[in-house]
Amino acid sequence: MNRRPKAAHPLVFIRHGETAWNAEGRLQGQRDIPLNDKGRTQARRNGAAIAKNFVEVGKFDFVASPLGRARETMEIIRAALGLDPLAYRLDEKLMEISYGQWEGFTGEELGVRSPGIVAEREANKWEFEPPGGESYMRLSDRVGEWLVTLDRPTLAVAHGGVGRVLRARLLGVDPFEAVSRLFPQDKAFHWVDGTEALI
Repeated sequence: MNRRPKAAHPLVFIRHGETAWNAEGRLQGQRDIPLNDKGRTQARRNGAAIAKNFVEVGKFDFVASPLGRARETMEIIRAALGLDPLAYRLDEKLMEISYGQWEGFTGEELGVRSPGIVAEREANKWEFEPPGGESYMRLSDRVGEWLVTLDRPTLAVAHGGVGRVLRARLLGVDPFEAVSRLFPQDKAFHWVDGTEALI
């Protein structure tokens, strides 16, 4: 993995707001779970913060994961910016990591069902592939293909897994550490020239 590509343009990244499955600690992956009320409040908060900090954000490229929770977050943010909520594009490369057969389960439930496999994942989260799913390493390759297409300042709404691998790529964070860090839903990340600011 090229861990420190030079970002040609600033990137503002937002994780979608909370869903019921987030609140319950369930692995969502690519299941299409909608925002809850807290998630919508988080999206409005992020929209207001972006409006305050980026006066020319209307000139950015706006792109979201095609999953509903990311689209709704994007539309709330664009409305908060005074922009047409629907005038953004989708990119499948920004979809969340697939947890395959594990989607819908909590970590505790998986620990009861498959303790050996869960321990294997904890020992090497970056390379581990859940049954029928993908590893963070594969996700990083997918997201890297998207990253090199950016040709102007961009605001992206996607998922925690996507944000974690972007931090590893853009900031040089050790990938094994990056995938274990919490990734908030009530902050916007601004990445430019190998630096990070939370907004």
